[in-house]
Amino acid sequence: MKWTDIHDIAIELSEVHPEQDPRRINFVDLRNWVLALPEFSDDPKHCGEKILEAIQQAWIEEMD
Repeated sequence: MKWTDIHDIAIELSEVHPEQDPRRINFVDLRNWVLALPEFSDDPKHCGEKILEAIQQAWIEEMD
């Protein structure tokens, strides 16, 4: 997975962290959780606030 795989990342996060409310997560934790996903293999430096916002929003939508 790459940073641009927003939907796939959101699905994985919802499976790995089902107890978490993505509305309450900070971006530092969110970034670290994405980097820890086994399927993730992109450069950590290629992540910005807009990408994290998109991942958070996709995760929220995944929960609904």
